[in-house]
Amino acid sequence: MNRLTIAAALFALSGLAGTGQVSSPDTSVYLITCAPGNEIYSIYGHSALRVVIHSSGTDLVYNWGVFDFRTKNFAWKFAKGKLNYMLGVYPYDLFLRDYMMERRSVISQRVNIEKQDLDMLMYLLNENLRPENIFYRYDFLYDNCATRIRDLFEKVYSSRLIYPPDERKDLPTFREKITEYQRFYPWLNAGIDFLLGLPVDRKASFRDRMFLPEDLQKNLSRAVVNNNRMMIPLLESPELILEFDSHQVKPSGFLSPFVILSLIFILVLILSTKLSKAFLYYSDILLFSIFSLLSLLMIFFGFVTDHEQTRWNLNMIWSNPLVPFCLAALVLNKEWAYIFRMVFWLSVLFILIALVLPGKINMALIPAVMILALRSAARAGMLPGILNRE
Repeated sequence: MNRLTIAAALFALSGLAGTGQVSSPDTSVYLITCAPGNEIYSIYGHSALRVVIHSSGTDLVYNWGVFDFRTKNFAWKFAKGKLNYMLGVYPYDLFLRDYMMERRSVISQRVNIEKQDLDMLMYLLNENLRPENIFYRYDFLYDNCATRIRDLFEKVYSSRLIYPPDERKDLPTFREKITEYQRFYPWLNAGIDFLLGLPVDRKASFRDRMFLPEDLQKNLSRAVVNNNRMMIPLLESPELILEFDSHQVKPSGFLSPFVILSLIFILVLILSTKLSKAFLYYSDILLFSIFSLLSLLMIFFGFVTDHEQTRWNLNMIWSNPLVPFCLAALVLNKEWAYIFRMVFWLSVLFILIALVLPGKINMALIPAVMILALRSAARAGMLPGILNRE
Protein backbone atom coordinates (compact mmCIF):
# COMPACT_ATOMS: atom_id res chain seq x y z
CA MET A 1 0.00 0.00 0.00
CA ASN A 2 3.02 2.25 -0.22
CA ARG A 3 5.75 2.68 -2.78
CA LEU A 4 9.49 2.60 -2.24
CA THR A 5 11.75 5.61 -2.71
CA ILE A 6 15.40 4.96 -3.50
CA ALA A 7 16.50 6.71 -0.32
CA ALA A 8 14.25 4.55 1.81
CA ALA A 9 15.44 1.39 0.12
CA LEU A 10 19.07 2.20 0.72
CA PHE A 11 18.35 3.09 4.34
CA ALA A 12 16.35 -0.08 4.92
CA LEU A 13 19.23 -2.22 3.74
CA SER A 14 21.93 -0.17 5.43
CA GLY A 15 23.86 -1.08 8.54
CA LEU A 16 21.77 1.28 10.67
CA ALA A 17 18.60 -0.67 9.98
CA GLY A 18 20.29 -4.02 9.84
CA THR A 19 21.98 -3.88 13.21
CA GLY A 20 18.62 -3.41 14.91
CA GLN A 21 17.54 -1.10 17.68
CA VAL A 22 17.50 -1.89 21.40
CA SER A 23 14.74 -0.60 23.65
CA SER A 24 15.45 1.73 26.53
CA PRO A 25 13.19 3.13 29.29
CA ASP A 26 12.54 6.25 27.21
CA THR A 27 11.43 4.42 24.07
CA SER A 28 8.03 5.32 22.63
CA VAL A 29 6.11 3.39 19.98
CA TYR A 30 3.38 4.87 17.80
CA LEU A 31 0.88 3.49 15.32
CA ILE A 32 0.89 5.71 12.23
CA THR A 33 -2.21 5.74 10.03
CA CYS A 34 -2.16 7.51 6.68
CA ALA A 35 -5.25 8.59 4.77
CA PRO A 36 -6.02 7.17 1.32
CA GLY A 37 -4.31 8.73 -1.68
CA ASN A 38 -5.33 8.88 -5.32
CA GLU A 39 -2.87 6.36 -6.77
CA ILE A 40 -4.07 2.79 -7.27
CA TYR A 41 -1.68 1.45 -4.62
CA SER A 42 -2.65 4.16 -2.10
CA ILE A 43 -6.46 4.37 -2.26
CA TYR A 44 -6.84 2.07 0.77
CA GLY A 45 -4.56 4.11 3.04
CA HIS A 46 -1.41 2.97 4.82
CA SER A 47 -0.12 1.87 8.24
CA ALA A 48 3.34 1.93 9.81
CA LEU A 49 5.04 1.84 13.22
CA ARG A 50 7.15 4.67 14.58
CA VAL A 51 9.81 3.97 17.21
CA VAL A 52 11.37 6.90 19.09
CA ILE A 53 14.33 6.48 21.46
CA HIS A 54 14.47 9.90 23.07
CA SER A 55 17.87 9.57 24.76
CA SER A 56 19.66 8.82 21.50
CA GLY A 57 17.51 10.97 19.22
CA THR A 58 16.54 7.91 17.16
CA ASP A 59 13.23 8.38 15.32
CA LEU A 60 12.48 5.62 12.81
CA VAL A 61 9.47 4.36 10.90
CA TYR A 62 8.99 0.63 10.26
CA ASN A 63 7.07 0.31 7.03
CA TRP A 64 5.89 -3.06 5.67
CA GLY A 65 4.33 -1.50 2.57
CA VAL A 66 7.52 -1.16 0.56
CA PHE A 67 7.88 -2.37 -3.01
CA ASP A 68 10.15 -1.40 -5.86
CA PHE A 69 8.91 -0.59 -9.37
CA ARG A 70 12.42 -1.41 -10.58
CA THR A 71 11.98 -5.07 -9.65
CA LYS A 72 12.68 -7.27 -12.67
CA ASN A 73 9.42 -8.27 -14.38
CA PHE A 74 7.50 -6.15 -11.85
CA ALA A 75 4.16 -6.14 -13.71
CA TRP A 76 4.31 -9.88 -14.44
CA LYS A 77 5.15 -10.77 -10.84
CA PHE A 78 2.38 -8.51 -9.56
CA ALA A 79 -0.17 -10.10 -11.91
CA LYS A 80 1.00 -13.59 -11.00
CA GLY A 81 0.77 -12.87 -7.29
CA LYS A 82 4.49 -13.46 -6.82
CA LEU A 83 5.59 -9.92 -5.97
CA ASN A 84 7.56 -9.58 -2.76
CA TYR A 85 7.06 -6.61 -0.46
CA MET A 86 9.60 -5.69 2.18
CA LEU A 87 10.06 -4.02 5.53
CA GLY A 88 11.66 -0.62 5.09
CA VAL A 89 13.11 1.39 7.99
CA TYR A 90 13.88 5.06 7.56
CA PRO A 91 13.73 8.40 9.41
CA TYR A 92 10.33 9.66 10.46
CA ASP A 93 10.81 13.05 8.80
CA LEU A 94 11.52 11.34 5.47
CA PHE A 95 8.35 9.29 5.88
CA LEU A 96 6.26 12.39 6.62
CA ARG A 97 7.76 14.26 3.69
CA ASP A 98 6.21 11.78 1.26
CA TYR A 99 2.76 12.33 2.73
CA MET A 100 3.15 16.10 2.78
CA MET A 101 4.00 15.98 -0.92
CA GLU A 102 0.99 13.74 -1.60
CA ARG A 103 -1.23 15.91 0.63
CA ARG A 104 -2.46 12.98 2.69
CA SER A 105 -3.50 13.25 6.33
CA VAL A 106 -1.52 11.34 8.97
CA ILE A 107 -2.69 10.24 12.45
CA SER A 108 -0.37 9.10 15.26
CA GLN A 109 -1.31 7.08 18.35
CA ARG A 110 1.07 6.17 21.13
CA VAL A 111 1.12 2.51 22.12
CA ASN A 112 0.72 1.81 25.85
CA ILE A 113 3.48 -0.74 26.35
CA GLU A 114 5.40 -2.01 29.37
CA LYS A 115 9.17 -2.61 29.38
CA GLN A 116 9.02 -6.39 28.99
CA ASP A 117 6.54 -6.10 26.12
CA LEU A 118 8.63 -3.37 24.54
CA ASP A 119 11.67 -5.66 24.66
CA MET A 120 9.67 -8.35 22.85
CA LEU A 121 8.44 -5.84 20.27
CA MET A 122 11.96 -4.64 19.51
CA TYR A 123 13.19 -8.22 19.30
CA LEU A 124 10.48 -9.04 16.75
CA LEU A 125 11.21 -5.90 14.75
CA ASN A 126 14.89 -6.80 14.61
CA GLU A 127 13.99 -10.34 13.57
CA ASN A 128 11.89 -8.88 10.76
CA LEU A 129 14.96 -6.99 9.57
CA ARG A 130 17.08 -10.11 9.17
CA PRO A 131 17.92 -10.69 5.48
CA GLU A 132 15.92 -13.91 5.39
CA ASN A 133 12.83 -12.18 6.84
CA ILE A 134 12.84 -8.68 5.37
CA PHE A 135 10.91 -9.76 2.25
CA TYR A 136 7.46 -11.32 2.33
CA ARG A 137 4.88 -12.47 -0.19
CA TYR A 138 2.22 -9.78 -0.28
CA ASP A 139 -1.44 -10.75 0.06
CA PHE A 140 -3.95 -7.90 -0.14
CA LEU A 141 -6.39 -9.37 2.39
CA TYR A 142 -4.24 -11.43 4.72
CA ASP A 143 -0.63 -10.21 4.66
CA ASN A 144 -0.02 -6.51 4.08
CA CYS A 145 1.26 -3.39 5.82
CA ALA A 146 -1.70 -3.34 8.21
CA THR A 147 -2.00 -7.04 9.06
CA ARG A 148 1.74 -7.22 9.77
CA ILE A 149 1.30 -4.65 12.54
CA ARG A 150 -1.77 -6.43 13.93
CA ASP A 151 0.10 -9.74 13.92
CA LEU A 152 3.09 -8.12 15.60
CA PHE A 153 0.98 -6.89 18.52
CA GLU A 154 -0.67 -10.30 18.80
CA LYS A 155 2.75 -11.94 19.10
CA VAL A 156 3.90 -9.42 21.70
CA TYR A 157 0.83 -9.65 23.94
CA SER A 158 -0.44 -13.12 23.05
CA SER A 159 -3.69 -13.87 24.90
CA ARG A 160 -3.40 -10.65 26.91
CA LEU A 161 -4.49 -8.65 23.85
CA ILE A 162 -8.28 -8.60 23.96
CA TYR A 163 -10.55 -7.52 21.14
CA PRO A 164 -14.12 -6.46 21.93
CA PRO A 165 -16.96 -8.64 20.64
CA ASP A 166 -18.07 -7.71 17.16
CA GLU A 167 -21.12 -5.49 17.58
CA ARG A 168 -22.15 -5.64 13.95
CA LYS A 169 -25.09 -7.98 13.49
CA ASP A 170 -24.59 -8.21 9.75
CA LEU A 171 -20.85 -8.52 9.17
CA PRO A 172 -19.58 -6.91 5.96
CA THR A 173 -17.81 -8.99 3.35
CA PHE A 174 -14.28 -8.31 2.19
CA ARG A 175 -15.74 -7.11 -1.12
CA GLU A 176 -17.98 -4.62 0.67
CA LYS A 177 -15.06 -3.30 2.72
CA ILE A 178 -12.80 -2.64 -0.26
CA THR A 179 -15.72 -1.16 -2.20
CA GLU A 180 -15.93 1.53 0.50
CA TYR A 181 -12.65 2.85 -0.95
CA GLN A 182 -13.01 1.85 -4.60
CA ARG A 183 -16.43 3.49 -5.02
CA PHE A 184 -14.69 6.83 -5.51
CA TYR A 185 -13.06 5.33 -8.61
CA PRO A 186 -15.98 3.57 -10.38
CA TRP A 187 -14.03 2.32 -13.39
CA LEU A 188 -11.32 0.90 -11.15
CA ASN A 189 -14.01 -0.59 -8.92
CA ALA A 190 -15.70 -2.28 -11.88
CA GLY A 191 -12.37 -3.66 -13.11
CA ILE A 192 -11.35 -5.03 -9.72
CA ASP A 193 -14.81 -6.49 -9.12
CA PHE A 194 -14.56 -8.18 -12.52
CA LEU A 195 -11.39 -9.98 -11.41
CA LEU A 196 -12.33 -10.86 -7.81
CA GLY A 197 -14.00 -14.18 -7.06
CA LEU A 198 -16.14 -15.67 -4.33
CA PRO A 199 -13.36 -15.70 -1.66
CA VAL A 200 -13.81 -11.94 -1.18
CA ASP A 201 -17.50 -12.48 -0.43
CA ARG A 202 -16.61 -14.15 2.86
CA LYS A 203 -17.73 -12.27 5.98
CA ALA A 204 -14.96 -10.16 7.52
CA SER A 205 -14.71 -10.39 11.31
CA PHE A 206 -13.48 -7.66 13.67
CA ARG A 207 -9.95 -9.02 13.30
CA ASP A 208 -10.23 -9.62 9.55
CA ARG A 209 -11.23 -6.03 8.87
CA MET A 210 -7.86 -4.85 10.14
CA PHE A 211 -6.41 -5.58 6.69
CA LEU A 212 -7.48 -2.00 5.93
CA PRO A 213 -5.31 0.67 7.64
CA GLU A 214 -8.22 2.82 8.81
CA ASP A 215 -9.98 -0.23 10.24
CA LEU A 216 -6.71 -1.26 11.91
CA GLN A 217 -6.62 2.13 13.61
CA LYS A 218 -10.28 2.03 14.65
CA ASN A 219 -10.23 -1.55 15.88
CA LEU A 220 -6.90 -1.42 17.72
CA SER A 221 -8.20 1.74 19.42
CA ARG A 222 -10.89 -0.48 20.95
CA ALA A 223 -8.47 -3.26 21.95
CA VAL A 224 -7.22 -3.60 25.53
CA VAL A 225 -4.28 -5.35 27.17
CA ASN A 226 -4.73 -7.45 30.30
CA ASN A 227 -1.90 -6.17 32.47
CA ASN A 228 -2.08 -7.96 35.83
CA ARG A 229 -5.88 -7.97 35.62
CA MET A 230 -5.95 -4.29 34.73
CA MET A 231 -7.43 -3.59 31.29
CA ILE A 232 -5.20 -1.00 29.65
CA PRO A 233 -6.12 0.48 26.25
CA LEU A 234 -3.62 -0.63 23.64
CA LEU A 235 -3.54 2.81 22.03
CA GLU A 236 -3.82 6.33 23.38
CA SER A 237 -6.03 8.98 21.79
CA PRO A 238 -5.17 9.85 18.19
CA GLU A 239 -3.08 12.92 17.39
CA LEU A 240 -3.45 14.58 13.99
CA ILE A 241 0.03 15.08 12.52
CA LEU A 242 -0.88 16.19 9.00
CA GLU A 243 -4.30 17.36 7.84
CA PHE A 244 -5.38 17.74 4.23
CA ASP A 245 -8.65 17.56 2.35
CA SER A 246 -9.71 14.03 1.48
CA HIS A 247 -8.81 12.59 -1.94
CA GLN A 248 -12.07 10.65 -1.83
CA VAL A 249 -14.37 12.78 -3.99
CA LYS A 250 -17.75 11.55 -5.18
CA PRO A 251 -17.42 10.85 -8.93
CA SER A 252 -19.75 12.08 -11.64
CA GLY A 253 -22.56 9.59 -12.21
CA PHE A 254 -22.77 10.48 -15.90
CA LEU A 255 -19.29 9.09 -16.55
CA SER A 256 -19.83 5.90 -14.54
CA PRO A 257 -19.21 2.51 -16.19
CA PHE A 258 -22.90 1.63 -15.99
CA VAL A 259 -23.96 4.78 -17.87
CA ILE A 260 -21.22 4.60 -20.51
CA LEU A 261 -21.69 0.86 -21.14
CA SER A 262 -25.47 1.30 -21.26
CA LEU A 263 -25.07 3.97 -23.94
CA ILE A 264 -22.78 1.64 -25.87
CA PHE A 265 -25.38 -1.14 -25.59
CA ILE A 266 -28.09 1.17 -26.98
CA LEU A 267 -25.75 2.18 -29.81
CA VAL A 268 -24.98 -1.46 -30.64
CA LEU A 269 -28.69 -2.28 -30.54
CA ILE A 270 -29.52 0.53 -32.98
CA LEU A 271 -26.62 -0.29 -35.31
CA SER A 272 -27.62 -3.95 -35.27
CA THR A 273 -30.89 -2.97 -36.98
CA LYS A 274 -29.37 -0.42 -39.37
CA LEU A 275 -25.98 -1.63 -40.59
CA SER A 276 -25.42 -4.02 -43.44
CA LYS A 277 -24.05 -7.50 -42.89
CA ALA A 278 -20.57 -6.38 -43.98
CA PHE A 279 -20.42 -3.54 -41.46
CA LEU A 280 -21.80 -5.76 -38.70
CA TYR A 281 -19.11 -8.31 -39.47
CA TYR A 282 -16.30 -5.84 -38.78
CA SER A 283 -18.03 -4.35 -35.75
CA ASP A 284 -18.44 -7.87 -34.35
CA ILE A 285 -14.76 -8.55 -34.96
CA LEU A 286 -14.01 -5.52 -32.76
CA LEU A 287 -16.52 -6.43 -30.05
CA PHE A 288 -15.57 -10.09 -29.83
CA SER A 289 -11.87 -9.16 -29.80
CA ILE A 290 -12.51 -7.07 -26.68
CA PHE A 291 -14.61 -9.80 -25.06
CA SER A 292 -11.97 -12.40 -25.95
CA LEU A 293 -9.28 -10.35 -24.20
CA LEU A 294 -11.50 -10.18 -21.11
CA SER A 295 -12.02 -13.94 -21.30
CA LEU A 296 -8.27 -14.60 -21.51
CA LEU A 297 -7.75 -12.23 -18.58
CA MET A 298 -10.35 -14.17 -16.61
CA ILE A 299 -8.64 -17.48 -17.40
CA PHE A 300 -5.25 -16.07 -16.39
CA PHE A 301 -6.41 -14.73 -13.01
CA GLY A 302 -8.64 -17.72 -12.36
CA PHE A 303 -6.17 -20.51 -13.09
CA VAL A 304 -2.63 -19.18 -13.65
CA THR A 305 -1.93 -16.69 -10.86
CA ASP A 306 -1.36 -17.34 -7.17
CA HIS A 307 -4.05 -14.82 -6.17
CA GLU A 308 -6.55 -16.80 -4.11
CA GLN A 309 -9.00 -13.90 -4.23
CA THR A 310 -9.50 -14.31 -7.99
CA ARG A 311 -10.57 -17.97 -7.80
CA TRP A 312 -14.18 -19.12 -8.26
CA ASN A 313 -15.17 -16.00 -10.16
CA LEU A 314 -18.82 -15.76 -11.19
CA ASN A 315 -17.83 -13.50 -14.08
CA MET A 316 -16.36 -16.54 -15.77
CA ILE A 317 -19.94 -17.60 -16.55
CA TRP A 318 -20.20 -14.88 -19.20
CA SER A 319 -16.53 -14.09 -19.81
CA ASN A 320 -15.80 -17.75 -20.45
CA PRO A 321 -13.33 -19.74 -22.60
CA LEU A 322 -15.95 -20.10 -25.36
CA VAL A 323 -15.80 -16.40 -26.24
CA PRO A 324 -12.46 -16.59 -28.11
CA PHE A 325 -13.97 -19.36 -30.23
CA CYS A 326 -16.67 -16.89 -31.28
CA LEU A 327 -13.93 -14.58 -32.49
CA ALA A 328 -12.25 -17.48 -34.27
CA ALA A 329 -15.55 -18.34 -35.99
CA LEU A 330 -15.80 -14.79 -37.31
CA VAL A 331 -12.19 -14.56 -38.45
CA LEU A 332 -12.20 -18.01 -40.07
CA ASN A 333 -15.72 -17.53 -41.47
CA LYS A 334 -16.98 -20.68 -39.77
CA GLU A 335 -20.64 -21.47 -39.14
CA TRP A 336 -20.30 -22.22 -35.43
CA ALA A 337 -23.76 -21.03 -34.45
CA TYR A 338 -23.91 -23.47 -31.54
CA ILE A 339 -20.96 -21.72 -29.86
CA PHE A 340 -22.63 -18.32 -30.16
CA ARG A 341 -25.81 -19.89 -28.82
CA MET A 342 -23.98 -21.27 -25.77
CA VAL A 343 -22.36 -17.89 -25.11
CA PHE A 344 -25.78 -16.24 -25.34
CA TRP A 345 -27.41 -18.58 -22.83
CA LEU A 346 -24.46 -18.32 -20.45
CA SER A 347 -24.75 -14.53 -20.62
CA VAL A 348 -28.47 -14.75 -19.83
CA LEU A 349 -27.69 -17.10 -16.93
CA PHE A 350 -25.19 -14.60 -15.55
CA ILE A 351 -27.71 -11.75 -15.71
CA LEU A 352 -30.23 -13.87 -13.80
CA ILE A 353 -27.61 -14.71 -11.17
CA ALA A 354 -26.76 -11.01 -10.88
CA LEU A 355 -30.39 -10.27 -10.07
CA VAL A 356 -30.40 -12.92 -7.35
CA LEU A 357 -26.92 -12.18 -5.93
CA PRO A 358 -26.40 -8.44 -6.53
CA GLY A 359 -23.85 -8.07 -3.75
CA LYS A 360 -21.46 -10.50 -5.39
CA ILE A 361 -21.59 -8.93 -8.87
CA ASN A 362 -20.87 -5.37 -9.95
CA MET A 363 -24.02 -4.25 -11.76
CA ALA A 364 -21.97 -1.86 -13.89
CA LEU A 365 -20.86 -4.94 -15.87
CA ILE A 366 -24.41 -5.92 -16.86
CA PRO A 367 -24.63 -3.65 -19.96
CA ALA A 368 -21.41 -5.25 -21.26
CA VAL A 369 -22.91 -8.70 -20.75
CA MET A 370 -26.04 -7.54 -22.59
CA ILE A 371 -23.90 -6.45 -25.56
CA LEU A 372 -22.28 -9.89 -25.65
CA ALA A 373 -25.67 -11.60 -25.40
CA LEU A 374 -27.14 -9.40 -28.13
CA ARG A 375 -24.44 -10.00 -30.71
CA SER A 376 -24.12 -13.69 -29.79
CA ALA A 377 -27.85 -14.15 -30.36
CA ALA A 378 -27.61 -12.35 -33.69
CA ARG A 379 -24.66 -14.49 -34.82
CA ALA A 380 -26.47 -17.65 -33.70
CA GLY A 381 -29.40 -16.77 -35.95
CA MET A 382 -31.74 -16.46 -32.98
CA LEU A 383 -33.07 -13.05 -34.09
CA PRO A 384 -33.85 -13.53 -37.80
CA GLY A 385 -34.59 -10.48 -39.89
CA ILE A 386 -33.88 -8.04 -37.05
CA LEU A 387 -30.34 -8.22 -35.72
CA ASN A 388 -28.58 -10.35 -38.33
CA ARG A 389 -29.25 -8.30 -41.41
CA GLU A 390 -28.14 -9.26 -44.88
